[in-house]
Amino acid sequence: MNSIGYLGPNGTFSEQVAFSYFKDKDKYNFIPFSTIQDLIHAVNKGEVLNGVVPIENSIEGAVNITIDMLIFETDLKIQAEIMIPIKHCLIGYKDFSLEEVKEVLSHAQAIAQCRGYLHKNLYQANIVFTDSTAEAVRIVSKNKEAKLAIGTSLAAQYYGLSILDYNIQDQENNKTRFVVIGKEVGKRAKKCKTSIVFSTENKPGELYKILNIFALWDINMTRILSRPSKNDPGGYVFFIDLEGHEEEDDLRDALMMIRRKTSFYKSLGSYEIID
Repeated sequence: MNSIGYLGPNGTFSEQVAFSYFKDKDKYNFIPFSTIQDLIHAVNKGEVLNGVVPIENSIEGAVNITIDMLIFETDLKIQAEIMIPIKHCLIGYKDFSLEEVKEVLSHAQAIAQCRGYLHKNLYQANIVFTDSTAEAVRIVSKNKEAKLAIGTSLAAQYYGLSILDYNIQDQENNKTRFVVIGKEVGKRAKKCKTSIVFSTENKPGELYKILNIFALWDINMTRILSRPSKNDPGGYVFFIDLEGHEEEDDLRDALMMIRRKTSFYKSLGSYEIID
């Protein structure tokens, strides 16, 4: 039986995505991991067939640990992208008022996405970061201290806690992109995206020359992100998402030109987009 890893524990958004993408649950063994690092390393070492990890949020931007590990630490491929709406809940016991709450626990991204709500309603509470939203809910469930968690309604159900408030994220249109990663390339589909990473020589106009190739071939670039190169102060690599599959003629030819004109090039694969 193939194993699928996700950011745990039970009740995370990653678990929801894993269950929705790998629909035939009888064929898979789902394994939660405590951190994104542990999960990606497990996929890279073949301990699980695939992993489901967050890569970008519409409010807070890139999940840098995911991107950096795909760039620098593994040769894994992105096999699919799934975008889901993120609805955060305030979770805990009903034994005290909001004014009595001493701590609010959650993942750093969730805290940032609910910053305005926390400032207005729980300004006196200390913020405690956890490895996942569900881990925060699990910790709060262990005792009836004046602590609350930000997490999913599913996590509240798992750990037997009450939902004290719904949809507490600051932006209603809050979405997160998750990717399925593995050693194999993704399947070609009607709606695809391709992700590449590259760096250029540190000369004026070098990045412009690369980006102009996409314009010449009429290829739509949906995202560009720069990340420190790790070994050269002031040096950067560029992570780019492109519409289309790398086997399509125009995109294939454009990428061939880019390989010739860059000092470093890496493909993270072409993959299906699931909205």
